[in-house]
Amino acid sequence: MSKGIRCMWMRGGTSKGGYFLASDLPSDVAERDAFLLGMMGSPDPRQIDGMGGADPLTSKVAVVKASERDDADVDYLFLQVFVDQAIVTDAQNCGNILAGVGPFAIERGLVKAEDGETEVRIYMENTGQIARARVSTPNAQVSYSGDARIDGVPGSSAAVPITFEDTAGSSCGALLPTGNAVDVIDGVEVTLIDNGMPVVVMRAEDMGISGTESREELEANTALREKLESIRLQAGPMMNLGDVSEKSVPKMSMVSPAINGGALSTRTFIPHRCHASIGVLGAVSVATAAVLTGSPAAAVADIPVGARKTLSVEHPIGEMSVILDMDSTGQVTSAAILRTARKLFDGVVFAHNN
Repeated sequence: MSKGIRCMWMRGGTSKGGYFLASDLPSDVAERDAFLLGMMGSPDPRQIDGMGGADPLTSKVAVVKASERDDADVDYLFLQVFVDQAIVTDAQNCGNILAGVGPFAIERGLVKAEDGETEVRIYMENTGQIARARVSTPNAQVSYSGDARIDGVPGSSAAVPITFEDTAGSSCGALLPTGNAVDVIDGVEVTLIDNGMPVVVMRAEDMGISGTESREELEANTALREKLESIRLQAGPMMNLGDVSEKSVPKMSMVSPAINGGALSTRTFIPHRCHASIGVLGAVSVATAAVLTGSPAAAVADIPVGARKTLSVEHPIGEMSVILDMDSTGQVTSAAILRTARKLFDGVVFAHNN
């Protein structure tokens, strides 16, 4: 059988993947996941027989539909398709792929474009929160051209500012699921935090690295990877995530002093490959950890003063700026970030097993 499914391939932030209308995909989850695995070419380290790019950052899917909620225009379900395992998971959100949801929703007619700029209210099904994305729509048409630049993406594109609210505890039930700014696992001080993405934050030096190594060098460090995985497997139940041996969360972020004028530097495993940069919501969680008194991140971070703090989170190929709004008690009330997106193709995609 050679039946294909309508799909738009997009770059969202520093990731890319397939964007689907929910109505175009099989309603049965097992059938849907089988199609997505076949479409991506998983499991195979090269994903040679599919659309995947042999990297978790290019093996992602957005499922979008018109929302029935009063506070949202569309519902967005993120699915991570594993590269070398036959796994499709909705256990996490993705703020990079989120950047393409607004343009996609307008392109598919789910949201009417305004002249100039269109706000799209997005309900993130994975975590139950709302994000507001502003999309460039001159003459009521989506435009991907602009002067905004983000590290990890060549050239410039139209800006897609995204504001997150009420993301604390979105997956773990609380910003700090253990109630502590500092826990100790395998003798290492960690912050177990969830401000939109479950992350284990620890000092790079406590893991035996400087925090300035390349992605390739860290992935080749077998002892480091084994130590990270031991901590991750113990952190899962502590973060109310249960057995995480086959889950893509929590992410593991090692922090160190910034080297290019930012707030702090990061090296993040997602969870078994080192991220080329850092995820959007992962950066929000790390930035939030950095403003917690006594946390490992706070110990190495240079935090600006004021109720609104812009933290430049450095990563292997640049930085990502996170804007945190704080209340009078020092609690984070909202986070905003700048992303870009671009439509790559629009058509019909096929899976080898359909």
